[in-house]
Amino acid sequence: MRFLQAATILQSTASLLRLPPTTLAFVLSPSKQLLHTSSSIIAISRQKYPFVSPPQKLVSITTTTTTQLQETSPKSYFSSLTNFSPMPDLTYPLLTAQNATTTNTIINHYATSSEFTTLSTFEGSSILQRDEEDASKLQKGIDIAKAKGVIDPNFVPEEYITVDVLGKNPEEVAEDILLKVRAEDSSSSNNNNNNKGGVVVLCGLSGTGKGTTVATLKHKLESDDGKQVVCWSNGNIFRSVTLLAATWCEQHPEESNGGDITKALTKDNLASFVNMLTFGKFKDGKYDTRICGLGLDYLVSEVQNTELKAPKVSKNIPTVAEVTQGEVILFAAEAIRQMGEDGIFVLLEGREQTVNYVRTPLRFTLTLSDMSLIGKRRAAQRLAAGVLGEVKEGASVEEIEVALDGQLAKMVKEAST
Repeated sequence: MRFLQAATILQSTASLLRLPPTTLAFVLSPSKQLLHTSSSIIAISRQKYPFVSPPQKLVSITTTTTTQLQETSPKSYFSSLTNFSPMPDLTYPLLTAQNATTTNTIINHYATSSEFTTLSTFEGSSILQRDEEDASKLQKGIDIAKAKGVIDPNFVPEEYITVDVLGKNPEEVAEDILLKVRAEDSSSSNNNNNNKGGVVVLCGLSGTGKGTTVATLKHKLESDDGKQVVCWSNGNIFRSVTLLAATWCEQHPEESNGGDITKALTKDNLASFVNMLTFGKFKDGKYDTRICGLGLDYLVSEVQNTELKAPKVSKNIPTVAEVTQGEVILFAAEAIRQMGEDGIFVLLEGREQTVNYVRTPLRFTLTLSDMSLIGKRRAAQRLAAGVLGEVKEGASVEEIEVALDGQLAKMVKEAST
């Protein structure tokens, strides 16, 4: 009851101050855990309130429509929480879950740690650098495809919808996207379009949660909406083309100079390799990609973890991918179109350069308005994985915390060398 009374007082004060209706205030429970009544944050007087759901800090609250936090306040702590709920203990089951709760709990645990800040800064910089390098390589491949006339240089994709994932868990991010997906699905139904399929494109920097969001979307579309859902990745198509190129080298040792993969990547060969790939319904009436040529006859679903991950494929993928972006993009676009017309919902995750050529109004880019969280998430994920390899099953919270400290010190040392 006291919580409701406090909330009423705060709301009344907000009203007197003529604050926007979307702004509400924080409420502290007797146990000093932070409660709230809106995702919008507002404070109502220049006083200092202790937030003791760890770490204990003083947060300066100012009359304004945005929260202004002192530099010493645990801003990352607030940002990493979902609905500002108290964090659980670092138990062994939580550690093994390796999900968003695990990550947020570790970030919260090290909210005031300078060592964790050092590690997360290093991880964030490394991720952004790799993303920039990957984007540059992909763009080079796209430019090659345009120059060859494989893809239209003037193609313009539909507009992307930006989704800020800051402070949201995968369920909430998925619901934001599903609002648009269901609206589009309803519009198609109202237009007497009996096709219940669709294509959802998801992009974003590494660390924004694309993989987790795709998995959550798939679950919700299947369980809540009764859709048939397929998660598509261009990766296996690149691997299939690479397998064919490597096989060609084996069959033409002289022409390939003893296995130089670049010798297999002529314009005619690439066209031939792509023609050896067929997308359609095969075993048990399920969609699959068939590799048929050069003496090979495989279904991708049956060899994706064997032949397509053999050393001769893995080591040559970057070289092959650079010159086959256009061919793979067009193959994927046609496969996705087929599935969509057959009533299947296709979830496509990837870089904008490669997914732009798939036609759909349902295009989303995940962003983080607090970019520091990208590094914090990756640092937390690495720490969790490191501790799992160190502690025994059923380890106590204290043992896990000691192991985390050890892993953190080790990783900071490695990052500084």
